[in-house]
Amino acid sequence: MRIVIAEDDALLREGIASLLRAEGMDVVAAVEGPEEFLATVTEHDPDVAIIDVRMPPTYTDEGIQAALRARRVRKGFPILVLSAYVEQSFATDLMRDGSEGIGYLLKERVGRVDGFIEALRRVSAGHTAIDPEVVEQLFSRHRQDDALQRLSPREREVLALMSEGLGNGAIAERLFVTEGAVHKHIRRIFSKLDLAPSDGLDRRVEAVLRFLKAVGP
Repeated sequence: MRIVIAEDDALLREGIASLLRAEGMDVVAAVEGPEEFLATVTEHDPDVAIIDVRMPPTYTDEGIQAALRARRVRKGFPILVLSAYVEQSFATDLMRDGSEGIGYLLKERVGRVDGFIEALRRVSAGHTAIDPEVVEQLFSRHRQDDALQRLSPREREVLALMSEGLGNGAIAERLFVTEGAVHKHIRRIFSKLDLAPSDGLDRRVEAVLRFLKAVGP
């Protein structure tokens, strides 16, 4: 796996690069700014990128904007975004034009190596990986009149694990239930969120996006 890293904190940038190389991955470049990131993606054509949300010069949303630009140039380019804390609007912006190959993790997750590597592999394979802490915090903020209020606590757990990119079998293992039970929970989630089957609509992704869009500022 060929990887590009964009992170302005030199210590964290080199730490991530060293961690990935120790796992046998090929870090082709590690840069500190969004323009360098875009140039490096063009030059090296990596399999996946890791990028910080807040980067120079203003430390606001440069990382998100660079990620969106990279995915416009290279459709579906896998990108794992790192953030110091939950930023709902950035997560929504990132997934608005499609969630395939998109990850959004809190930086503290990097230290949990197995989970971090698993998320990176999922994103590289074209799947979605959203930090469970992101989902948990956003659930705690959603508006009371939101459609998500209809979900039971178990259905919320299932939706959170869906958001991490887990399939039905993996969700069943995590919750110690049968795969059939997970399938039933997911059908109820779709029903309560008024997500009817339709061509071209990934209802799993749409359920997560519905949640993100419903969160108040």
